[in-house]
Amino acid sequence: MDITLAIDAMGGDHGPHVTVPAALKALAEDDQLNIVLVGLEDAIQAELKAHKASTSSRLRIHHASEVVLMDESPQSAMKNKKDSSMRVAINLTKSGEANASVSAGNTGALMATARFVLKTLPGIERPAIASVLPSETGSTYMLDLGANADCTAEQLLQFAVMGAMLVSSVEHKPNPSVGLLNIGSEDIKGNEVVKKTAELLRASHLNFHGNVEGDDIFKGTVDVVVCDGFVGNVSLKTTEGLAHMMGKFLTQEFKKNWITKLMALCAMPVLKAFKNRLDPRRYNGASFLGLRGVVVKSHGGADSTAFYHAIHVAIEEARNGVLKRITEQLEIEHIQAVNKAEKSESKVNS
Repeated sequence: MDITLAIDAMGGDHGPHVTVPAALKALAEDDQLNIVLVGLEDAIQAELKAHKASTSSRLRIHHASEVVLMDESPQSAMKNKKDSSMRVAINLTKSGEANASVSAGNTGALMATARFVLKTLPGIERPAIASVLPSETGSTYMLDLGANADCTAEQLLQFAVMGAMLVSSVEHKPNPSVGLLNIGSEDIKGNEVVKKTAELLRASHLNFHGNVEGDDIFKGTVDVVVCDGFVGNVSLKTTEGLAHMMGKFLTQEFKKNWITKLMALCAMPVLKAFKNRLDPRRYNGASFLGLRGVVVKSHGGADSTAFYHAIHVAIEEARNGVLKRITEQLEIEHIQAVNKAEKSESKVNS
C-alpha cells in the first residue's frame, strides 16, 4: 500500500540535518513510501546535496517560509506563523495529499496546530499523546503522556479505546489488554475518577485487565496503560531520569581503576547488547491520537536514527488504518452506552 508522509523538515533542535537523512533511509527501505519534505527549500536542497540525493517522483519539497521555534508559545505559532513547516505539513494531511505528518518541533505548538487544523474524531473530546515503552515482554503502550493534566472518566475510556486500537493496528494483536494506572490493583484504591473509569472499562468491549501499578508498565503486564496526562508525564520523565542515572553510575563504576576497566572490556558485548535493547531512539515517536489525521511527534533532540523510528511509527499507523479502527470501536462503545441508558430508563418507567 502506497503511503505519503509530510515531514516537517525544519522541526526539532537540528532541522534538516536530522530529518532529511532519516527520510532518505526510510525511502530506501520502503518502495511504497513517498515523502514530502516541508520547509525552507534552500536548506532542504542543501542537505539533500550533502547526501548526494535529489528530489524524485517519490521525494519532493514543499516550500514553507516560516519555522516554529522550540520555545515559541502555541498561541504565537498559531496566530503568527500560518506558513510554518509544521502547519503546512499538517495542512497536507488534512487535504489528503499526505496520509500522515511527522514533526520534531515544539510539542505544545504541534498539538495546538494539529487540533485546530484536523479537529478531533467523532466521539473524542480530547486528543492524547501515546508512546511505546520497553518492557520485559517486549513493549507497553502508554497514554496520556502530557496533553491532558485533568481528565474525566469518560475521557480516560476514550484514551483506552484509542490505545487499544493503536496496538491492535500496529502490533497486529486482535484483543490487546488494557490496564488502568492506579496506586494499587484493588478496586477500592484510587480517586473517584479512577474508580469510575474502572467501572466504564469493565462495562466496555475492551479487554480490561484491571488496575495496574507503576511497576507493571515495565513488567509488560498489559499491552496498554491508561492514565491522565499529569500522571503519565511524571511517570515518563521519572523513567528517563532513572535510566540516565543508571547509565551514568555504570560508566563511573567501570572507570574506577584498571581492574574495572578490564572488566568493562570483557563485558563489552553484553553492555552493547543491553544498550541497544534499551536504546531510547528505538522508542522515539509519540502518537497524537484522537485527531482526524495521523500526527507523530519525534523528540526535539532526536538524531537521524531516532527520527527514522518516528517516521516508521507514522507509516505503520497510516498503513494499518488506526483512525478507522478507533472510529469503529468508539461507535460500538457508543451504541452500548445508548442501549444501557435505554434499558435503565425502561426499568424506571416500568
